[in-house]
Amino acid sequence: MTAGGQTAHRAPRWVTLFTPLAKWLLGAGVPLGLNALITIRGRKTGERRTTPLAVIDVTGKRWIWSPWGEVHWVRNLRAAGRATITLHGREEEVIARELGPEQRLGFFRDVLAPSARRIPLGVRFIRVVDGVDLNDPEDAANGRPVFELERAA
Repeated sequence: MTAGGQTAHRAPRWVTLFTPLAKWLLGAGVPLGLNALITIRGRKTGERRTTPLAVIDVTGKRWIWSPWGEVHWVRNLRAAGRATITLHGREEEVIARELGPEQRLGFFRDVLAPSARRIPLGVRFIRVVDGVDLNDPEDAANGRPVFELERAA
């Protein structure tokens, strides 16, 4: 149980097994599609925690989302409100603003789904890997936190 009385969700086992490899590759500057490293201060310890995430970049705006709901990085980002994004060896401080329910729906319907459709097998990849059907944006938005990222001043 977490402080709020909810059990933290967990990513599927294969994701937790792949994460160290993805962190190493991204840390070495190897491009992995839309993925970057995000470093967030822990909400309890204050220690910096790094995880690979897809950063959705459309027309100069950027978002990250959690296919598996209230995982630890989501809770840490919500508490910290800011993070460091590392892509191709370059670090950038960002401010994270969590989207409300209507904004989340708009993200899945108007940003993520059209972006995925432009990538060969993108919608299918998100359905198989993340377990999210972008053809049903209302269900996709349900229980999946989304944060918009802005460059910190």
